[in-house]
Amino acid sequence: MQKIVVVDYGMGNLRSVAKAFEFVVREHALPFEVAISDSPDEVRKADRVIFPGQGAMPDCMRYLRESGLEDAVRESAAAKPFLGICVGMQMLFDVSEEGNTPGLSIFAGTVKRFQPTDASLKVPHMGWNEVMQTRAHPLWKNIPDAERFYFVHSYYCEPSENPNIITDPKVTTAVADYGQRFTAAVARDNIFATQFHPEKSHHAGLTLYKNFLEWIP
Repeated sequence: MQKIVVVDYGMGNLRSVAKAFEFVVREHALPFEVAISDSPDEVRKADRVIFPGQGAMPDCMRYLRESGLEDAVRESAAAKPFLGICVGMQMLFDVSEEGNTPGLSIFAGTVKRFQPTDASLKVPHMGWNEVMQTRAHPLWKNIPDAERFYFVHSYYCEPSENPNIITDPKVTTAVADYGQRFTAAVARDNIFATQFHPEKSHHAGLTLYKNFLEWIP
């Protein structure tokens, strides 16, 4: 039996994420147990790690560091199947315009605030939106291109090539449009992360979660 740990650093929609994974495990008879944990040791022992987040990135980064979980998250992102969700995706980047907040620098790039020129587009971007897949990935299995997923966010990730890591490939694996095209999902090696909320995205989101559990990076 493998263990999935949803990282609890005091921020994020943890219960709904865990419940969605529990449903997928039960529905497909997969050999996993799901736990929510604020213990660095439990995160390190996990077979797969879920890194959710919602709210303000300065608060999320501060709580992550104060909780003692930062190193465990970094180690997990380097070594095992790792799924970031919403602000959990944003924290993987270098820096956010939200409070000029340093991130984990696992991906090169900046988190920027939406500045729509169309007055009808409100910030935060909230609701269902089509997600266009830009390259193949096992987590897109059985998910049609341009499938709709649920978003709630005021900031978006803008990946960039890191000249200091010459093997760093382009990481964007899906985009969406909200007055401008923005990165909706990224992937590299054992990491996959989404700006949208799979746990709020009905069948498509549950399919992505199932794919994550079956994924062997």
